[in-house]
Amino acid sequence: MGYEEKVLALFDSIVIARDIGILFSGSVTLETVYYRSQSVLEYLGRELNGSLSLVFQYRCTHSPSCQCTRGHLSEEVLLLVFQHLNWNPKLVATLSCVCKWFDDFAKRVLWKEFCKTRAPKMMLDLQSSGSHCIDGNWRALGKLLIYCSGCTQGGLFNSSVQIPGHFVYRTRFSRTLGRSLLPPQCRTDVLYVCDPCEHLDQGEEGDVGLFRGIFKSFPTSKVRKVIINKAVPFHPSEVCPYCKAKLWSMLQAKIIPQSACIRLEAYEDCIEYFVCLNGHLLGICTLAPLSDSEDAHPSEDSNHTEKKQDNCFAKENILKRRNSLLGGSENGPPPQKRLTNSNQCNIDA
Repeated sequence: MGYEEKVLALFDSIVIARDIGILFSGSVTLETVYYRSQSVLEYLGRELNGSLSLVFQYRCTHSPSCQCTRGHLSEEVLLLVFQHLNWNPKLVATLSCVCKWFDDFAKRVLWKEFCKTRAPKMMLDLQSSGSHCIDGNWRALGKLLIYCSGCTQGGLFNSSVQIPGHFVYRTRFSRTLGRSLLPPQCRTDVLYVCDPCEHLDQGEEGDVGLFRGIFKSFPTSKVRKVIINKAVPFHPSEVCPYCKAKLWSMLQAKIIPQSACIRLEAYEDCIEYFVCLNGHLLGICTLAPLSDSEDAHPSEDSNHTEKKQDNCFAKENILKRRNSLLGGSENGPPPQKRLTNSNQCNIDA
């Protein structure tokens, strides 16, 4: 049995599975997590009968006060462990909390492997043409892939609704959708954007959609040049929820095209999005109700009838705007909610 096969065989054992479950449970302190992790990895070394080189690095290189006085295993061993765990983001985040050495290893290696596993084509495109904009920001990108940052009252979007941030367990990122959010003079830029995360019935705000994305090679993009040439100021207080960088408002720069409302299926003049210095995009829109139930019960009250009429009116206006921009007939079919092409990337957390 080879080097890697022995490691994987050990993790199929009941003892290791049980210890890993205890290690990453949320009911223990970080100190307990560290010492249990050491016991699991030491057990791994004993079972391999010396065939695995367990190289220890004594003391944490980043913090003299760190409690990791028993040393760390080599990165090679940890890489095999998390490969077997399929780069589970919750476990990677838990390991990052143990000490600064683990946090540095997670940011540099584990989050990179997580992103490359979950969105291989997208990562290959983002790193092509000698682009190194992701280097050092793998954790931020991993968070962007699976986390909707939500919306706070009076926060970045100056909204009256409160939507807490949450994980999204299935996401589709589309290069075609990203292109529709760019002004005509900037459509040679590459932008990946996810479908809006729908938050329905938000009071006066209606149905709210939150979306996020990332630019390829943002430092050399045309969007960045336009923003700088227009001397758009940074947001005075808010920062990017993924990398803590400063934000520009694309609404303030007046570079949000009319095609954005069509592809997002949102009301016109109800779209706003920001881009940070690292090329992360996050936005909000008010979704237009494009479909209604055909089996309405006769006993529906007048309020529901009025709401349905308003929805039909909004649907008609959206379709007219769509057809006028796309050059189609007014009686054409409505836009499809889900599109599939080579420029899309489905991500499962």
